[in-house]
Amino acid sequence: MTSFGVPEIEAGWALFLDLDGTLLDIAPRPDAVVVPSGLPCALARTAVRLGGALAVVSGRPRATVDSLLAPLVLPGGFGHGAELRDALGRTGAPGTVPVPPQHWAVRLAAFVAAHPGLLLERKPHGLALHYRAAPDQARAAKALMSAFADEAPSDFELLPAHMAFEIRPRAATKGRAVAALMAAAPFRGRRPVFVGDDVTDEDGMAEARRLGGFGLRVGEDFTGGPTEVRAWLARAADRSNTEATLDQP
Repeated sequence: MTSFGVPEIEAGWALFLDLDGTLLDIAPRPDAVVVPSGLPCALARTAVRLGGALAVVSGRPRATVDSLLAPLVLPGGFGHGAELRDALGRTGAPGTVPVPPQHWAVRLAAFVAAHPGLLLERKPHGLALHYRAAPDQARAAKALMSAFADEAPSDFELLPAHMAFEIRPRAATKGRAVAALMAAAPFRGRRPVFVGDDVTDEDGMAEARRLGGFGLRVGEDFTGGPTEVRAWLARAADRSNTEATLDQP
């Protein structure tokens, strides 16, 4: 156990990690996040310890995650599970995932242009409206995003995020990403552990519990935030190196 009561990473786990707010500190803008220089290496070494059963499950698009963690390319669920990639690098989707109508993005772009400080983030299967730099616009941002989600309630839902509101396809959840990855090697047969920090991660934690594992929340279990999560991974990476050295003849 860590000094905060979080269990150290075990070789029999299948580890699922959120990105923003979990591995990376939240930034004023999505494109302003900073990836600590040692993070990709720590993730790679931890993945070795877990026999490859380490995945990133993020609201970010797959291309963005790959760019942030380069040169590392991990299996995972992207766009909250709208895009999947298995351990062999094969990509796909959990069935048919709808795309937001174009007129939503057009109207949101006009709204953002008229309200300085707001930021529209377009994703392959979703839209996020950030108000971190314009907190006085939170109510108006929520009202507009809610109106769009209400136009197609069977296909889309509105989710709160870090100083943002996001429209997500109902067919895409982090829980579905966990379920899909756990169905095949190297994840199958392991104990799933999901680490996240906000409401969009709750589906992933619930699926991990359903499959006999558990969830860990940043801010509650990891009271030191992403810094503590990264230190936790670094310790696992160090143990992987030590074990590999001891195994050498």
